[in-house]
Amino acid sequence: MEWTTLFILILFSLIFLFFLGIPVAFAFLFVNIFFSYLFWGEGGLTQLILSIFRSISSFSLLPVPLFLLMGEVMFLFGIAQNMMETLEKWMGRLPGRLSLMAVVGGVLFATLSGSSMAGCAMLSQTLLPEMEKKGYKSQITLGPIMGCGTLAAMIPPSALGVLLACLAQISVGDFLLSIIFPGLLMATLFALYIILRCLIQPEIAPRYEVERVSFYEKMVLSLKYLLPLGLVIFSVIGLIIFGIATPTESAAVGALVCFILAFLYKGFRGEILRKAILNSVRITVMMFVILSGATAFSQLLAYIGASQNLVKLAIGLPIPPFLILVLMQLILILMGTFMEPLSILMVALPIYMPIIRQLGVNPLPFCSVLLINMEMATISPPFGLVLYTMKAVAPHYSMGEIYRASIPFLIIDIVAMAIVMVFPEIALFLPSIAKQ
Repeated sequence: MEWTTLFILILFSLIFLFFLGIPVAFAFLFVNIFFSYLFWGEGGLTQLILSIFRSISSFSLLPVPLFLLMGEVMFLFGIAQNMMETLEKWMGRLPGRLSLMAVVGGVLFATLSGSSMAGCAMLSQTLLPEMEKKGYKSQITLGPIMGCGTLAAMIPPSALGVLLACLAQISVGDFLLSIIFPGLLMATLFALYIILRCLIQPEIAPRYEVERVSFYEKMVLSLKYLLPLGLVIFSVIGLIIFGIATPTESAAVGALVCFILAFLYKGFRGEILRKAILNSVRITVMMFVILSGATAFSQLLAYIGASQNLVKLAIGLPIPPFLILVLMQLILILMGTFMEPLSILMVALPIYMPIIRQLGVNPLPFCSVLLINMEMATISPPFGLVLYTMKAVAPHYSMGEIYRASIPFLIIDIVAMAIVMVFPEIALFLPSIAKQ
């Protein structure tokens, strides 16, 4: 049977299971078991088990549960709420100040949790009631909250970033550093859009009297609630940049710092601690099962010759390599309208990475752009997960209003992707410093 026929059969079997609503992990497992037995018989099942073991026993995957645990501890102990209240004191009378709070909060929440849905939920609960009270319109309330919730995976600690690096077989430490500036670029573009729109249409974000707070009080609150967050950021990112620790070691230090802060602020809360550990373990297991299935899936593609032949096909196209990269991203944007990020990564990376390496493209900026694309998928109508998170948190808004509010931020994400593709040095700057 031709490789093209087998490739289409395997890929459509997987997508068909997704559309049936079967969980991603079980869809991959079913396809892997069926085709492994079909190609290799009973020996194929033994090889599948060995492949699963190798894929999740990698030392480079250890930051994933630690990053997840950090986020759970910081959220469940209520540290994020105090942080937002402190940030509000510094915002002054900027146009759309509450919407800008969503941007700054989105960046800082990204250092606490790698979950877009958790970031959106926290920003919604914290900011949305006040925005509505001050007369903000839906397009400048829902949009910034959803858009900035997508920053979660772009700024370390990022569990999705670690998984992407492992699947792409690139350095986890270098990749975590490479996504920082693209993430900050997205946040800057979000903030510029909010300020410009509020200046052009002041009625969508009415100005209001802001309580004056002395500089001394701001500094005290910052030392109490923002400086400790800086310690968390340094323990994760700073230790990697200065070459003091590996990503796994820095994740362990970061988790320890989060525990210490939680106990200093709230004391020992056994029930909250137990819930944080259980939540992080539950998500880790889900991610690792999907990862093991994706690894075996890539081996199936290699066996039938799909990986090698797709590389030859891409190289043989009569178009420049840059246009091939653009076409790859457009396909992912389309997939993001009906699939969630993990599923897309599992399907696309085994196909994309051999092509990237054959084209001689640096994988760090390419994967940084790809991660922005995956975050776009969470707010892409009609099936973006963050869209439905927003609907759950704010049920009085229609899905139509939520969809319309997400569109400008999807466009901004595409602009950010284009900038990083044209200027890959944005993603390569910090990794180059860390190697000096």
